[in-house]
Amino acid sequence: MIKTLTTHGNSAALIIDKAILELLKIGMDTPLEIVTDGRNLIISPVQDAGREERVKKALVKVNARHGATLKKLAAPGTSATK
Repeated sequence: MIKTLTTHGNSAALIIDKAILELLKIGMDTPLEIVTDGRNLIISPVQDAGREERVKKALVKVNARHGATLKKLAAPGTSATK
């Protein structure tokens, strides 16, 4: 897909099709991070900062409760039915 910039006041705007916004789960209130590698412009939705911390806490909780079982399941030559 090729796009061109549109004038918006004294700035340039890039119009993103609704289908792409829906695919990426981006709404009008979604914060976007804009970075460049010196050649390309990369626009990404900002990840929920608290989400990663919640996942880490959940992982610690699961490992504390089921760590021994998970280690047994991961050991070579074992199965869940033993």
